[in-house]
Amino acid sequence: MTVGELEASEETMALRVVGALRDEIVTMALKPGDVISESDIAGRYGVSRQPVREAFIRLAQQGLLLIRPKRATIVKKISPDGVRQSRFIRESIEVEIIRRVAARPGDAEAVLAELIAGQETASAADDNLGFHALDELFHRTLARLAGVEYAWQLIDDHKMQLDRVRFLTLGVSSSQRAIAEHKEIAAAVAAGDSAGAEAAMRAHLARAEVLLSQTIADHPDYFEPVH
Repeated sequence: MTVGELEASEETMALRVVGALRDEIVTMALKPGDVISESDIAGRYGVSRQPVREAFIRLAQQGLLLIRPKRATIVKKISPDGVRQSRFIRESIEVEIIRRVAARPGDAEAVLAELIAGQETASAADDNLGFHALDELFHRTLARLAGVEYAWQLIDDHKMQLDRVRFLTLGVSSSQRAIAEHKEIAAAVAAGDSAGAEAAMRAHLARAEVLLSQTIADHPDYFEPVH
């Protein structure tokens, strides 16, 4: 294997580890304050320590890990300010996305209805992981329908703190409320009502503030102190 091929292989492995660890942190399989080590993660995923080290650096840059020289690496606590900034970025982009989709709905009604049906099935089965994935797909699909799927990648890169809060509050009642809000968004899109779709999307995303207050009260040890 050439040097270039080796570097490409390590980059691929690092990305795989980043994705896997990010999922574990977001879904609370790894909780705020948990200690992790390069050797343990390398053994778990069957890779060398170099791609794990690269993955740790990237996750630290995303605010999910705290790397402490000569001390253990820990999963960072959730930043309330980070959650609010994530919501601001997401709302700013998604409001423009929903305006575009409502202006030209095309086959959006059928596409969104199918996704919502899947969410209802996951909610009825109390499948939080499945519901979370379908919730993400609903919003990513809106970006695709608007012709700006890359915009969803920008959102995805900045919403990890928000996702951690959302996952802590997932349950049947929470998912049912999200589904009802998705239906309001989809109905406004189907009617070509850009103003209504924007209002429905803002209301949907604004619930993050309520969820943040709820999770801070329920899990105070998971959050950074507010200064």
